[in-house]
Amino acid sequence: MQGEGESMNPNIIRDESLARVTVVLVTFQSAHCAKLLSEPLKSFPHVIAVDNASSDESIQAFQSHVPQVRMIANAVNMGFGAANNRGCALAQTEFLLLLNPDCIIDAQAVKTMIACADQYPHASTVGPQLIDRNGNLDKSYSMGAKAWNGKGPIAESPLSVKFVSGACMLIRNSAFEKVRGFDEGFFLYYEDSDLCLRLCDLAGEIIVEPQARVTHLSRGSSGGKARLKAEYLRGYHHIQSKFLFEKKHFNKDVSFLRRLRYSLLACFECVIRIFLLDSVRACRVFGRTLGSLNYASDQIKRPRKKL
Repeated sequence: MQGEGESMNPNIIRDESLARVTVVLVTFQSAHCAKLLSEPLKSFPHVIAVDNASSDESIQAFQSHVPQVRMIANAVNMGFGAANNRGCALAQTEFLLLLNPDCIIDAQAVKTMIACADQYPHASTVGPQLIDRNGNLDKSYSMGAKAWNGKGPIAESPLSVKFVSGACMLIRNSAFEKVRGFDEGFFLYYEDSDLCLRLCDLAGEIIVEPQARVTHLSRGSSGGKARLKAEYLRGYHHIQSKFLFEKKHFNKDVSFLRRLRYSLLACFECVIRIFLLDSVRACRVFGRTLGSLNYASDQIKRPRKKL
């Protein structure tokens, strides 16, 4: 932990076997990511990719560029958490490395994360230090239980936190099974926050290892040419998951009046975005508008697994 010891020097870490890890990816319109991951994943013997009914060539691309991959094709888009659950259920290794297709990793970063997990055997999860597409350190973790806090100093040594980004997480398989994986009521967004809280409560603390660095090309894993539709869906599912997370963990009101108030504000912002010719954000805000209004009906259609 930060203040209790120093990070392990990546240059002196022994050559951990990556056979202890299964890389689990969820793909959706992610064909453009396959070539980028080809070289980084060569060192990993166990790779499982679950495709959420992509209409592009995601399946063929990953089979071509990552020949060792075990590809699972869903007939419908199950959502991020449910697809991860399906992939993780097939893994038989000690560790799961949940990885977004828009992340660039290398073997040394994962070895550093494994070494951290070995150093703290009570920990359920180890997260890396994410780097954004511009090469800047991204504070993609938080010590607070109620909200992300992207401000404050970056960790310099292993640090115990409440949340790490689901873009890249090394989780003990036994811990993932203990909490019964992702809550499939979260279709997209907040499923990693929900998982982290349950891991902390039931399976062991979560640690950020800043010496393990992974580049995250945020918002690059899906969409492809259908960018505006992807942004609309992001906004739609983001607000629905936000309401669900707040209701589940903090018993926060999700009344019709609160959702209507939020929708009106979002609609006003959408008009401004259109006026400013910001079509990408306009689509995202419009998605939040409808997602807020449709929250109750969607929860009836898609009942949440009790966790």
